[in-house]
This record gives sequence, C-alpha cells and structure tokens, in this order.
Amino acid sequence: MESYINVDPNMVVRSKIENVDVNWYDVRQAPFSIHGLYEPLTEPYFRRVPAEVADATSEGVSLLSQESTGGRVRFSTDSAYVAIRAKFRVVGRSPHLTLLSSSGFDLYVDGEFGSRFVREFRMPYDMTDTYEAVLGVDVKNGTMRSFTVNFPVHAVVEKLEVGLHPDAKLGEARPYRDILPIAFYGSSIVHGTAAGRPGLIYPAIISRDLNLDFYDIGFSGQAKGEAVLAEWMATLPMSMFVCDYDYNAPNPEHLAATHYPLYEIIREKNPEIPYLMVTRPNFWTKPCDEDDIFRRREVVMTSYLKARQRGDKNVYFVDGLSFGMTPHTYDLTMDSIHPNDAGFMRMADCIGLVIKHILAKG
Repeated sequence: MESYINVDPNMVVRSKIENVDVNWYDVRQAPFSIHGLYEPLTEPYFRRVPAEVADATSEGVSLLSQESTGGRVRFSTDSAYVAIRAKFRVVGRSPHLTLLSSSGFDLYVDGEFGSRFVREFRMPYDMTDTYEAVLGVDVKNGTMRSFTVNFPVHAVVEKLEVGLHPDAKLGEARPYRDILPIAFYGSSIVHGTAAGRPGLIYPAIISRDLNLDFYDIGFSGQAKGEAVLAEWMATLPMSMFVCDYDYNAPNPEHLAATHYPLYEIIREKNPEIPYLMVTRPNFWTKPCDEDDIFRRREVVMTSYLKARQRGDKNVYFVDGLSFGMTPHTYDLTMDSIHPNDAGFMRMADCIGLVIKHILAKG
C-alpha cells in the first residue's frame, strides 16, 4: 500500500529534475570553492581525514572520516534556480535520524549581514546512490548572489554537481572572514548526529554567525583522543582549536589519560592559537550517573587549570552543563543524549559567544 503521506502533493519527491533546463557544473572545478574536506580536488570521493591517518587511528574513525559532515561548496550566480546532482558511495540511514540530515544537502544565501537558509534539497526516501533536486531562489534584476551548499552528515559523497540556468553567470563566492579556519574535534555531537539537516550542526551555525571557515573533525562514538589523529590535526592551518570529545571517552580514567596529552600535541605545533576545552552537554533528560558526569568535568577543568598554571593565557574552559540551563532543557535533545536542532542552536550560542569574545580581543 502506498504511504498516505503522498496524499499531500508537497511531500512528493522525485529523483530526477523535470521540465527545467539546467547546465551542470562539477564543484571540483573553478570558480567553486570547497571547504571542510581533505584534498577535495584530488581524492576519489569527499572525505575529511587522510586515509592513512584515519586507518591508523581506529576502524571506526576510518569509516566515519569518509562521511562529509561539515563539507561545503560555495559560489555565486544570478541563476533563478540552483540544482544539485549527487552520487553516493554510502547513503546513511538510521531510524532516529532524518534522511535529509544523514544524506541530504541544504542551501544558504550569503550576504553582507549574514547567511539565510533558502531550502533543502530533498531526495526520495528509497534513493540508493544518486538523486537530483532543484530550488528556486529569489534573484532580482540579474543580481549575483553568493550561495553555500552544505554536505550530508552521515553519507559518503563521490560526486557533486551544481545546476544553473543555461544563461546564468557563475562566479566566486563571497569570502569568509580573513582568518584561518576553526577546527572542531569531538564526538557524535560535533559530527552533527540528530541535526534536522546539514546546516544545523553546531559548528556550521557558528560559522554562519561569525562568517568563519571551519573543519568538522567529529566521529560518532569514536572520538577518543588518539595521539595519531592529534598529530595530524596539529598540522592543520587553523586559527583556533575546539576540543569536545568528553562524551566518547569510555570512562573518566580514559579521559584523564588522553585529554591533556592531546592539548600538548596541538599546542606544540600551534603555540599561539586559542584552545577551547569543552565538557559534554548534559540536559538532565534521563537518569544518569551524576558522579561520572562531574568526574569527567573535573578532568577537563584540571587540564584547563594545568595549562593556565603553566603560563598558557590562550586556553579557555567551556562548561557543557551550562548548555541545558534553560527552562526548556528537557526539550533540547532528540534521544536524551544528542541535541536536536534547538539543542544545537543552544550549543552554538554558548560556544560561539566564547569564540566571538576571543576574536574581539584580537
């Protein structure tokens, strides 16, 4: 029996664009710019970490590093519509995630006063390895406008093309602020699990609010402070490092054994950049081991104080307990662990405020 949801014509989605003339462009070609992905012009598919580093870290990181979360393609055009055509190696599906988040794309228009969500590129639910979608955009008098397409959170994307009106112009995107990207390292929460769509992961929200480029180095259940990965992260050209893997440490003892050493590895190659130590968000939405929560928090606080006592004036502590200090704390998660869209917005506001303060200091 066909799903009743298709009674609503707004819910019907097709895998091919119909009755629209489109010129297709490979996003690996100029003037497109690709952000947040490792060597995107030469790797056979879009990934976040070099294969040799990911493989040496763990089997889980090896698999998850191939997912494209945090990846973005940016460009400008005067086209009245923007289309995408994507080819996947892996399509992510989970009963507690939206398909749009795990394997879809969304579109933002970038302007002088920030970025604005346009719409999502929907796919049929039974999509297996490819789909096309097109969105109309508000273009007046042939004005060039800058756009960002966000990559999926839990999918492996082999190829992405952008489609425009045959007569449209194509140009470079509006630039990010002229500083190096921020690197976010951490758990499934950094990865973006449970966001409603790709643009709502918390690093992306901060990026739009402050017009900053970023790397998302999050791994669902697999961020455990491994030295081999830290050595690679330390080589990234970055302006700031956000360390948020508390949730994935198997226990407080593991966190204590890895947290400060990871800081030392990053700091050795990046002696001047701001370093943010974040404790896991706890929204008090289910019975939990409060002793475990506070022991972990104490580990991160100890790392912070140790760094400060040794003379590091550019290290910061961000308390995850503060993220849930609102009257709506019980409505900020999808499953009592992972933030939903409201929870990610709350995290972006709290962490982003610290980043904004650091940037204002110069």
